[in-house]
Amino acid sequence: MSGPLVEISNLRVDFPSHGEWRPAVRGLSLSLGREKLGIVGESGSGKSVTGRALMGLLPAKARVQADSLRFDGQDLLGLPERRFRKLRGARMGLILQDPKYSLNPVMTAGQQIAEAWATHKRGSRAEARDAAFSLLEQVKIRDPRRVYDAYPHEVSGGMGQRVMIAMMLAPEPDLLIADEPTSALDATVQTEILRLIDELVSARGMGLMLISHDLPLVSRFCDRVMVMYAGQVMEVLPAKDLAHARHAYTRGLLACLPRLDEGQHRLPVLNRDPAWLRPQ
Repeated sequence: MSGPLVEISNLRVDFPSHGEWRPAVRGLSLSLGREKLGIVGESGSGKSVTGRALMGLLPAKARVQADSLRFDGQDLLGLPERRFRKLRGARMGLILQDPKYSLNPVMTAGQQIAEAWATHKRGSRAEARDAAFSLLEQVKIRDPRRVYDAYPHEVSGGMGQRVMIAMMLAPEPDLLIADEPTSALDATVQTEILRLIDELVSARGMGLMLISHDLPLVSRFCDRVMVMYAGQVMEVLPAKDLAHARHAYTRGLLACLPRLDEGQHRLPVLNRDPAWLRPQ
């Protein structure tokens, strides 16, 4: 049986602010195999910082420390950028929040997918073009030839996110990190994109790290859920058991969600307990 794709032990990420170090992630540990892990929590809880630390995409001013930070058995701490680039994209893909800010506005969608494929597969221009058409079909774009020649501003938000997914899948990575991949989309398109990611991850046997604010969403699409607060992990539990979470913070987040099956004049306000944070 193969080992986990990701092994993180006691990860700490700090940023300089007004002459001192401010923690963004504090003592985080997790293990991720070829499964779907949802990471949830409020803004500023350290979700995205964790994903970027794993991919080596934090700014140079960030201070990253850990007892262990490994991808597929390879130690990532102190890994030279040249070697990180061989992992990033090729074996670890990142889908960002809004395609209109992530895609190159002066290249067509097809050119960007073909470039992503050629960078890692090193085939001919014709092979890269054929691969881009195939990837557009895989992400269920009905008219791949039209979209191939379209610029990012000429496609909808949902179509742009499908192009982003195709680009990330081009090198056939082992791990996909999706950072709020549907936050810029309407509810109907959100469901379509998440179902697409779920199908592709399952079909390819990949690991998925889905970063989100949406607890009901991750409970439907993930195998496990990790709940973060102020840079620390509050609890990790099976996604199917999220409604029966034991930690007060997770229960508080769930209680703040509006419900359609009962009237609520005011939504509850989350009361934070200083005891939730472990001393560092």
